Formats: sequence, structure tokens, C-alpha cells
Amino acid sequence: MPEAILIVDDEPPMQARLRRVLITLGYADGVLHCAADIAQGKALAGNVPAGKSAYTLALVDLGLPDGNGIELIRWLRARDEALPILVISAWSTEEMILGALRAGASGYVLKERDDLEITMSLKSVLKGGAPIDPFIARRILGLIGAAPAQASVVVEDTELHESLSERELDILTRVAEGMSNREIAESLSISRWTVDTHVRHIYQKLAVDSRTRAVHVARVQGLLR
Repeated sequence: MPEAILIVDDEPPMQARLRRVLITLGYADGVLHCAADIAQGKALAGNVPAGKSAYTLALVDLGLPDGNGIELIRWLRARDEALPILVISAWSTEEMILGALRAGASGYVLKERDDLEITMSLKSVLKGGAPIDPFIARRILGLIGAAPAQASVVVEDTELHESLSERELDILTRVAEGMSNREIAESLSISRWTVDTHVRHIYQKLAVDSRTRAVHVARVQGLLR
């Protein structure tokens, strides 16, 4: 399978950020191909026969100079049903969220999330997962009326309660509220590095690889209401 990754974003700082994150995951800079709009994205992805892909993964913004990224997602999905497509966007309206997912996006993450959260989402989607930003997940649950039902599921697990420290539970509660690591650090007057470390420990203890899964497991186990 090809190792190249397509990045479609019209903001050079964001392109540089995603390149940096992907390089930390072991990708060479030469396999990271950037496009600033839909036309460039199609040109880069369209040089192989339909049904095949030149890329392992596509990262797509929604607000592009020549149109809506949903159009590109739909075009990419039509060419390759198996291509992982992760939306990384500042857009969080219901229309954009549902439009991107219906068009074939594999996951949806907000740009405001820090590098650790972006990294975890990339790892998840590359493994076949469907990472959804916590804020986006709450919006979707609200739309389908699943939030109350999910919140009512409580399974007590004393051992798991004891495995998370009071500080970790405090941070996990803020994660469930949709706060980024930076916002959590500011609210608790601790460093971002300390929050990052606590979040990694929470992932390890709950055996999860994303914020959405951590919150879901914690709610099922009765750690969060």
C-alpha cells in the first residue's frame, strides 16, 4: 500500500503543523503532499486509475478557496472506497459535520485541538478507526437524541475507580466537557505538559486511544455522569 499522505488546507501554518506531526509519526517529508484547494487536491489524487489511490490517508479542511471540502471528500470516496479521509477543520456547524460524514469522511477533528490530540486521531484513523472530536461527538449525539440514553448507562467498577487518581478524574471530567489540553491546563493552573502526561496515563489505564473512547468508557464504568 502506498505511504504518501495528501494534505488539503489553504493555510500554510496549518500545512506546516500537520507536516510536523506526521514527521513525528515516522513519515518522511517527501511523502507528504500538500494542496491549497480542491483543484490541486484532485490533481494530486487523480493521477492514478479510479479504484486505486496514490495515498494512504487524506487530511481535508472544509473551508477552501475554491469551494467546500465536502466536494473533495465525496470525489475521493467515489474513487477509492477504502481511503481513510480525516477532516481537520475549524468548521463545527451541524451542516458541515453531517455533510462531511455523509460524503464519506472517516473522522472529524477540530483544528483547535493540540498536537497530541491530532496525533492520536491520526494514529486511530491509520489503524482503521473513526476518530471524532469530543465536541463533534456531543453534537451528533444531541442530533440523534442519544445523549440522555448514553448518560444513563452506569456500570460500577471499583477497581477502575481506584486506578484513576483524583487529578486524572478531574482532567477526564474536563475532557468530557470538550476542553482542550491547553484549556484544562489554564483552568487548573498547571502546565500543558502536565495535562498531556495525565491524558496519556488515562488512555493507558482505560485501554483507549482517543478522547472520545476515554469519555465513553468512563461513562460506561460509572466514572462520569
